[in-house]
Amino acid sequence: MNSSHRVRYSARSHVGLKRKLNEDAVLALPEENLWLVADGMGGHEAGDYASRLVADMVAAIPPGLPPSDRMVTLRDVLRQAHAAIRTEAEARGGGTIGTTVACMMLANGHFVGLWAGDSRIYLLRNNQIQMLTTDHSVVADLVLAGQMSWDEAEQHPQSNAINRAVGVGDELELDKIRGEVQPGDRFLICSDGLSKYATFPMLEKALSEMPIETVADQLIQIALDGGGADNISVIVVDIP
Repeated sequence: MNSSHRVRYSARSHVGLKRKLNEDAVLALPEENLWLVADGMGGHEAGDYASRLVADMVAAIPPGLPPSDRMVTLRDVLRQAHAAIRTEAEARGGGTIGTTVACMMLANGHFVGLWAGDSRIYLLRNNQIQMLTTDHSVVADLVLAGQMSWDEAEQHPQSNAINRAVGVGDELELDKIRGEVQPGDRFLICSDGLSKYATFPMLEKALSEMPIETVADQLIQIALDGGGADNISVIVVDIP
């Protein structure tokens, strides 16, 4: 039996309580073992355009590629999206349009995470949570310098200031993480509309206790209960 049929997942996106438009995009391609969250920015439907473009272009990657080819193609497609968004921004008068991206791929007993911006990938293993990504943001530099924790950084006045995104800057810089998967692993991919409100202990509790059928809704509820000022997108992937 193909492993992709055994991997279970849940994907949800919510506009939140304050925004009129959902500028997040989620993409689930279980047959390709590929999941993605993008959080657009730029206002006036520009962020919506950017995140949707990334999701649509990744969705159009030919199915059934060998894992190494899929990884190369994914990077290429994200670079193409970067160029297309920059061109669109110029056509609209030169404002900043962009989107974060956090993408996870499974292959041959391994995971690969690829990201730009402050959308995140977490791993719950043996009921303990770890953040696999590092935000490309102003406050991330303070965290990495040991001046504050990730949870404290969410309360910082500059918590929304990201310094990498698809569509922003000359070259798209993507970071990558990879590792082995273990039975029982649970991955979370989310936009900052969740991480803004859900501390590590809150995420650990929800991910440890909730079944796949309800966990994504429960995580969105945490963000809504916290204020829900941003769009909220959540993908949870369970390794059998």
